[in-house]
Amino acid sequence: MKLGFVDVGGGTRGIYGAGVFDYLMEEGISGDYFIGVSAGAANGASFLANQRGRNFIFYDDYAFRKEYMSMKNLIKNGSYIDLDYVYYTLSKKDGENPLDYKMMIENKMEFEIVATNANTGKPVYFNKANLSQDNYDPIKASCCVPVLCEPYNIDNIPYFDGGMSDPIPYKRAFNAGCDKVIVVLTRPKNYFRNSKKDKKIARILKRKYPKSAQALKNRAQVYNKSLKEIIELEKQNKIIIVSPDDISNLKTLTQDHEKLENLYEMGRNDAKKLLTLENINKGCC
Repeated sequence: MKLGFVDVGGGTRGIYGAGVFDYLMEEGISGDYFIGVSAGAANGASFLANQRGRNFIFYDDYAFRKEYMSMKNLIKNGSYIDLDYVYYTLSKKDGENPLDYKMMIENKMEFEIVATNANTGKPVYFNKANLSQDNYDPIKASCCVPVLCEPYNIDNIPYFDGGMSDPIPYKRAFNAGCDKVIVVLTRPKNYFRNSKKDKKIARILKRKYPKSAQALKNRAQVYNKSLKEIIELEKQNKIIIVSPDDISNLKTLTQDHEKLENLYEMGRNDAKKLLTLENINKGCC
C-alpha cells in the first residue's frame, strides 16, 4: 500500500498539523508521499527530516516575533510577513533552528509543495529537486499570503499561497499512485468556506494580478467541492480526514499562545485516535 499525506496548512493554525505529525513521528508511522500547502509544506519538511517538535516552536515562539510578522516589515519590504526570516535565517544550517536538509532529502518519501503562479492563477507543484541546502524558496512561495505580502519570486516568476489554487490537493496524491491518503485540515470537517472575504481581497489583488484575483474569488468554491469529495472518499476508506472539532476562532495569523497550544494538543490527540495502524490499513489491499 502506498500511503500519502496532505496537509492544507492555514497560517498559525498549522500548529494542529504539527501536532498530528509529531505524534506520527513518536509512533514511527511514516508514508510514501507528502504534499503540503502553505504552512503544511513547512510541516512536511520537518516530518520528512524526522525533527519532532521543531514546528511547534515556529508556531508558538517565532511567529510572535516582530522579525516575522509586523507593520515594520510591511513598511520596509512591502510584506507583513518576512518569509526569508523563517525559512532562511532561522532554518539554515547555522540558524537558530536548522532544518535537517540531508535527512529530508534522503527520506524516500516523495515531497511536493503547492504554490500559485501569480501571473496565471494556476497551481505549480514543486518537489525535492527544487530544494537545496538553505534554499527553501518553494516553501516561502507556498506561504506567501496575497496582499499582506508581495509575491515571492522564484526564477523571476512571482508566486502566492498554494491554497489559492489547490487548497486540498488530494487528487495530486492519488495521481502519484497513493492507495490511501491522510488529509489534515485546520478547520472542522463540517466547515465550508464563504467567499465574501476572499472577494474583498481579490478586488485589491486584481489591480496587479487579475488571474490570481480570479483564483482567490473561486477558492471557496474549489475548497468546498474538494471537501465534499474527500468526505465521500472517507466513507469508502480511501481517505482519513484528521481535523479539529473546534479552532476557538483562531484566524490565519492569530497570535495566542494558549489557543495555539490547545490546537497542537488537539492535533496529537486526534492523530492518536484516528491514525492507528488498523485504521490506516482498513479497506486497503
